[in-house]
Amino acid sequence: MRQIVLDTETTGLEPSEGHRIIEIGCYELIQRRPTGRTFHEYLNPGRPVAEGAVEIHGLTDAFLADKPRFADVAQGLVEFVADAEVIIHNAPFDTGFLDHEFGRLGEAWGRFDDHCRVTDTLIIARRRHPGQRNSLDALCKRYGIDNTERTLHGALLDAEILAEVYLAMTGGQGSLHLGAEDSGNATLGGIETMRPVTAERARLPVIQPDSQAMAAHQAWLDRLDQTSGSACIWRSLPAQKESV
Repeated sequence: MRQIVLDTETTGLEPSEGHRIIEIGCYELIQRRPTGRTFHEYLNPGRPVAEGAVEIHGLTDAFLADKPRFADVAQGLVEFVADAEVIIHNAPFDTGFLDHEFGRLGEAWGRFDDHCRVTDTLIIARRRHPGQRNSLDALCKRYGIDNTERTLHGALLDAEILAEVYLAMTGGQGSLHLGAEDSGNATLGGIETMRPVTAERARLPVIQPDSQAMAAHQAWLDRLDQTSGSACIWRSLPAQKESV
């Protein structure tokens, strides 16, 4: 199972107003485990970056001036996501921009989801946590994921953080250790899980009750008998032993 966690940064909020993608970050998972493979590009949008957008991601016109255009990296992006499940937080925003960029290149490029399958983690989060804030920062706090390095938005960093959030939301109980050394327990998708219970591990110590505990137990059973008007179920168990 190949999954790509994707994020973008843009010059503004609406592609219909001429805003463009200026950064693409992709982070690969195979069998829910990080592979270390990424796709990351800064892009020259051919237009100014809105001042409000710069405050979010810090990418200025001067920084982007010598970067490639989307047309220069489109084929590499398509090849990287081809036939994978692409995981995006608030997917309509990113796919809307990607579709706009492909549209500028011509009909032959199709839409982004012609090349892959898209999963929206915002939809997953809203189903699991209805009525709560489900931004990426809020989910990091909820799942105990360290995002202290995220002083500004960045496509690749946000994709890596989203990978941890996605694995935490969909992997059940466990501790995330993306890229960590094997701790002796089994790992699945970066989530540390306990080894299966063996017969040896299943042998738990049995602590026998003392006379005081037995007396308290018998008194409790007597009260149950009085309340129910008959012998309680505990007394009728065929293998019932006088223990607590």
